[in-house]
Amino acid sequence: MKNLFLSVFIVLISFPLFASESTDVILKELNEAIKNKQHYVKIKEERIANFKKIKSDNLTKEQEYNYNKTLYLEYQKLNSDSAIQYVKKNIKIAEELQNKELFNLAQLQLVTLYSSSGKYRESEAILKSINKKNLAASLLPNYYFSYREFFEHYAANSYSPEYRSQIGKYRDSLLGVLNPNTLDYQINRIQQDIFNKKFDGPRKQLLTLLGKTKEDNPQYAMITYLLGKIAEATHDLESRKKYYALSATSDIKNANKDNASLQELALVFYEIGDVDMAYKLTQSAIEDALYCNVQFRTLLMSEVYSIINTVYLEREAQRKSELQIYLLCISLLSLFLIVAVIYVYIQMKKVSRIRSELYETSQKLAELNKDITETNSQLQESNLQLSESNLVKEEYIAHFFNLCSTYINKLENYRIILNKKATAKQFDEIYKILKSTTLVDNELEELYKNFDIIFLNLYPTFVKDFNALLIPEEQIVLKQNELLNTELRIFALIRLGITDSVKIAAFLRYSLSTIYNYRTRARNKAAVSRNDFEEMVMKIGSKALKV
Repeated sequence: MKNLFLSVFIVLISFPLFASESTDVILKELNEAIKNKQHYVKIKEERIANFKKIKSDNLTKEQEYNYNKTLYLEYQKLNSDSAIQYVKKNIKIAEELQNKELFNLAQLQLVTLYSSSGKYRESEAILKSINKKNLAASLLPNYYFSYREFFEHYAANSYSPEYRSQIGKYRDSLLGVLNPNTLDYQINRIQQDIFNKKFDGPRKQLLTLLGKTKEDNPQYAMITYLLGKIAEATHDLESRKKYYALSATSDIKNANKDNASLQELALVFYEIGDVDMAYKLTQSAIEDALYCNVQFRTLLMSEVYSIINTVYLEREAQRKSELQIYLLCISLLSLFLIVAVIYVYIQMKKVSRIRSELYETSQKLAELNKDITETNSQLQESNLQLSESNLVKEEYIAHFFNLCSTYINKLENYRIILNKKATAKQFDEIYKILKSTTLVDNELEELYKNFDIIFLNLYPTFVKDFNALLIPEEQIVLKQNELLNTELRIFALIRLGITDSVKIAAFLRYSLSTIYNYRTRARNKAAVSRNDFEEMVMKIGSKALKV
């Protein structure tokens, strides 16, 4: 009972990795891998090319043997002709070294390559030339593996039970010499159980192995392939499709051209009636077999391909026939549609003409309304300006006459004082009076005070509105009893329409540069756009006047 729970637990741990992915997602990844098949081959070829570049000219024979062995392993599942080339080089090196173990290893490697590429006689001759008794113990797994592969490849030409029994026999021998702790041993043991129609135990073992194996590991494709075989034997179509697809995707990404999964998956899709997918997978499998020169795969695929290709061509012929019918129907519909379009076009032209006339009329009305609105706005603005100007003029004319009268009286008093001093011959007093600027300063102060009173009477919120145009920390704070300061008087004159700095300087009795500096400094402190600052100053009080 404990063993049962343990087995279930292992399966549950391993299975979520694959249960989370639906078969549709896995098939989508496979299609993407097939699409990018050349890219994966290019990556592997670049890796091989980079390895070849690092070869030194000073390698010993043993080092050159290992170098060739590495290239054999790289080409083994990619291009058998290139792999054979490097194995033959190693046979020659082993003969030169007179190293029997290295010679036998290369011979056994050549056996598998020959049998996979259809050279069965050459392969069998090499096997018979090797005396098992004289082999090193480390080469026994290679020996039994080569025999097993030879019969598997040869069985592609014949379905004789004799060959199947030979495959089982050499797999048993291989298990007898492999280390039970290795992955090779476990996979061969599972293959033996599947061969003997035992499925439950192998399935659990394979799922456990799958949970520990990454997709880039070559054994990943073998594990998923065997799971697909179990699903095929147990008639589990969904799992069969899923695991063959995982195996095929792994083979493609590892640039393994000697693969069986695509062929098996093609048969699955053929069985479920998806001939297009079956044809696509078969084409890809044959391309891989021809690229790698794996003759036994080509033989296995030829029968399947002929069946699928025949059905595919029949399907294509049926599609062409259906397409012709559809084209005829579409042609008739198109003719009807053309007539309908012509009729609708004529009607639309009529409607369009009416709409065009209505649009032109509405445009003219809109333009007239716009002109009227603009004219009204201009009239309102003109009235506002006239009203403001009249108010300013009335206010200033009254104050002008008052100031003129006051200054005439002051001049008369000033003349009387000077006349009295002259009559009394007090010339020193006269000179002192004329030399003093006190009178002028007092009059200027009086003039500015009157200007401030008159201006603020016209624009009572000027100081507040002007400060609103400045950033908070730069706003003007007037002293006690001060109505306007110099900076405010400059912009008060601008508000009255005196924008010329020369005139402002003359009125306020400052230099032109001083006035310019005041104006520039105020613009730099503005909370609004510097370019719009003075224009907005000139609008202060306009709303108040409207009200």
